[in-house]
Amino acid sequence: MSKRQSNNSKSDRVAYQEFGSSNPGATERGVQELPPHQQNLKIQASRKGRKGKTVTVISGFQLKPETLAELLKKLKAQCGSGGTLKENTLEIQGDHTQKLLENLTALGYKAKISGG
Repeated sequence: MSKRQSNNSKSDRVAYQEFGSSNPGATERGVQELPPHQQNLKIQASRKGRKGKTVTVISGFQLKPETLAELLKKLKAQCGSGGTLKENTLEIQGDHTQKLLENLTALGYKAKISGG
């Protein structure tokens, strides 16, 4: 047996495993994806913790990460700016609260602007 094979066989051995297989997807909770008209979204312009730069934060989504990524891509293109997805919230660079409110309501979401 070569050195490479012996290292792999040591890491494959399991002394104790509480659940049957080592499939991490088996223990994750599924996200219930609601239709747009049943979701209440908050749109907020924020500068906190961003070194003075304004970011529009949209929260309240109950969608799968893949669907959120597609929605983020559409909204970034409509605003003409960058953005990111963080823990079921969308962050779009710049203050685009009014434009995002119009776009999300056109897509069928219940959205409102929160904060000052």
